[in-house]
Amino acid sequence: MTNTPLTWLYVPGDRPQTVTKALACGADVVIVDLEDAVAPDRKEYARTATAERLGEPQPVPVHVRVNALDSPFAAADLRTLAALPGVSALRLPKVTSPHQIIRVADSVPSGNRGATPLHALLETALGIEHAYAIACAHPSLRGIALGEADLRADLGVRDDAGLDWSRARVVVAARAAGLAPPPQSVHPDIRDLEGLATSCARGRTLGFLGRAAIHPRQLPIIERAYLPTQHELEEAETIVKAAATERGAQALPDGRFIDAAVVAMAQRTLSLAARGD
Repeated sequence: MTNTPLTWLYVPGDRPQTVTKALACGADVVIVDLEDAVAPDRKEYARTATAERLGEPQPVPVHVRVNALDSPFAAADLRTLAALPGVSALRLPKVTSPHQIIRVADSVPSGNRGATPLHALLETALGIEHAYAIACAHPSLRGIALGEADLRADLGVRDDAGLDWSRARVVVAARAAGLAPPPQSVHPDIRDLEGLATSCARGRTLGFLGRAAIHPRQLPIIERAYLPTQHELEEAETIVKAAATERGAQALPDGRFIDAAVVAMAQRTLSLAARGD
């Protein structure tokens, strides 16, 4: 848990200098975006620039979001970038079927570290319906997450709460498939830090862990929202100490019952807190 990423920073692939700056801004993972952030007439340049920039290992994990798998750019993206030393994983947008994951996993070249890890973005109603099947599709798939802008448009959802069912579905699918909890989708207003904090708090209650960002100023807000509070940390320490007593305490001094699930959650809290040290 101590290496679990909490902040994932998107940066346009056609701006290599911005990519370099992003690698030094403190994000746990940098996502070089070849899809939505790059205009159609810049796609070829973005791929070439990204390949040049990631031709050697990087100081932090770097994922590349390739173009949609049914686009004319995706095959070249995958072929060019999958095995590069600086690419830690590929993010596949608009996934709707487990068969897409299988095709990509079986076709992309492997690097010196073996098969390239894949992450699937679910951005349509069909993708949400197939969430668990996608999450289990292939051993190379290491995570799933939502793409909320496209999903909102696909569903015709106007109120943010209208996405909560889809959010919960993805959290449950990831857990059922043995994957890490998904990070939240981006908060698009980079000036609205208060709204970002409120949204992160809501995401945390739904079971998300961490969040994607589109600007470095969002990173500390996300990290602060997802690290345990002092109260949560103290409570977790109390639970773990009580469970470690010779008799194996069944209840805390205030009467709250503890069992293996409660202890496991407390241990997870302590592990996550250690990440911030």
